[in-house]
Amino acid sequence: MELRLALTRRFVKLLWPLLVKLAEEASPRIRTQANPEARKRCSDWSTSTPCRRRTFRSLTRGTERDPLGEAPLLLARIQTGHDRNGQPVVALHPRRGRAVTLTFDSVLLHSVCRLLQAAVRKSDWDMELKLPGAEPQDSAERPARTLN
Repeated sequence: MELRLALTRRFVKLLWPLLVKLAEEASPRIRTQANPEARKRCSDWSTSTPCRRRTFRSLTRGTERDPLGEAPLLLARIQTGHDRNGQPVVALHPRRGRAVTLTFDSVLLHSVCRLLQAAVRKSDWDMELKLPGAEPQDSAERPARTLN
């Protein structure tokens, strides 16, 4: 199965903090830390490895190739919550039509965050999606851009 979603810069700016918050809430190791600095160290995603255990190829198997149609859905609204088992749930809504609801485990949530980070890095949106505990990117590493 393949879902094609069109994300605007504005939508990503709204989505990112929600995904990071859900990731922090989903981890008991992070949630139980009272000290904010300890929470930050526990959530250091720069050294964690969940993404290595799952590939997105394994997520695209299914009988229906394009369940929402061939054209990408332009997303406009986000809802978050938890299912009855306490797993994070994110509903991504277009202006009209069917929404996409994703139930995350910690590995999938981490993987989607990394995928979104990589996509934004390749875009020309002049924004950086920071993960908790990650070191800020040195400005010398960023390529020079011409702004109009």
